[in-house]
Amino acid sequence: MASQPRMLKVLLALIISMISGAAVLMALGNNPPSAGPFSLSAYQRLDSIERSIASQAPQQPNRWNSIEICYSGTKAGNILQLSSLEGIKSEELNCHFCLCNGLGGDDGEILVTERWLKQWSCVPNRTWYGNDQTIRICVIADGQTIMPTDCQRKRVISLAQVLCRKFNIQSNTVYIPENWQ
Repeated sequence: MASQPRMLKVLLALIISMISGAAVLMALGNNPPSAGPFSLSAYQRLDSIERSIASQAPQQPNRWNSIEICYSGTKAGNILQLSSLEGIKSEELNCHFCLCNGLGGDDGEILVTERWLKQWSCVPNRTWYGNDQTIRICVIADGQTIMPTDCQRKRVISLAQVLCRKFNIQSNTVYIPENWQ
């Protein structure tokens, strides 16, 4: 019987703390606390890589045999901005994936092009000499004054690993720019 007042006090303290915690969360609304140095909140807003590599066309396990990572040659952008710079339609962009740097899309956001959705090959041009089985990943950066962000690097590595696993691509056939850090 002597423990009942103590139990009542603990229960009352628990209810008060739950109500105050709920009030704080409701006051924050859709504005979560800013991300700290070890917070995963920045990654929670990005789509999963597995969802990003889905396509409309069937994906054959032996369709792709290498991966090339290249720079966009721009300081900012996304698929629509890159295609307008090149004077082409967005579905004609010569890459399969585009990784944003926070200027034109969320940092580390993976944008999927029409070429990937339809499982089309990229077209070799003056800056690229891959074959019709090369997956091309474009990182928004110029590679000189604007380098890839940490988030872009991590997401590119993760994307390449998932693609290598899914399509049995050997790691020695993943090509990265010379000044990649």
